[in-house]
Amino acid sequence: MTENDRCPSAVQYFGNIKGGMKPAMKITIMGIVDDKPKSFTVSLLCNPNDMDQDVALLLRVNFQEKSIVRNAKFAGIWGTEEGNIPYFPFTAGDNFKMEILCEHQQMRLTLDGQQLCDFAHRVPQLRTVIGLKVTGDIRLTKVA
Repeated sequence: MTENDRCPSAVQYFGNIKGGMKPAMKITIMGIVDDKPKSFTVSLLCNPNDMDQDVALLLRVNFQEKSIVRNAKFAGIWGTEEGNIPYFPFTAGDNFKMEILCEHQQMRLTLDGQQLCDFAHRVPQLRTVIGLKVTGDIRLTKVA
């Protein structure tokens, strides 16, 4: 399964992470969910110009299933998907503020100030995580 199989929507945002990810770094994504959303994805990428790039985190929000699935790809192989969440926080037409905090052992994800889930690092070198891509049924208002 490739990243494009998961969410074929057009890219909303692509940006470089200068110097790569490191502990205590935070990425903030603010936006508005479309009125009739199907899904959106947030990806942290290694070597974004490589067709078979490693993916440190693929976060896919699926509105029909009310699920938030996380996964990673290393050396061309997708890992085991994680899907446990305490609640589904997204609503069509609503604003959101997602934060991804890089910690020493994991990425901590919060939504509107509430902890949503953690995702243990699967790439051996955090500094190789140099790209952020957002696709899908949302309108971004800020990425920082």
